[in-house]
Amino acid sequence: MLSEFIEKQLKKAQYKILPDGSYFGEISGIRGVWSNAKTLESCRGELKEVLEEWVLLKIRAGENVSGLSFPSEKSSLLKYA
Repeated sequence: MLSEFIEKQLKKAQYKILPDGSYFGEISGIRGVWSNAKTLESCRGELKEVLEEWVLLKIRAGENVSGLSFPSEKSSLLKYA
């Protein structure tokens, strides 16, 4: 579920080339999640890391992340029984 959320958000990413030739990437609707790197591949990888850290910080703070839900403990136990 977390991997699916990350991949879904990364599909929404937008990239542009800056005047210095580096790449800038961001995900619309997720404030503060952006990256800047020399190559597009590096920019994508960095953006994924930033998004993962953002999600973990939100979860740790007890905040909801729109589009991400975890199964309840009871249903998780039934799944593996």
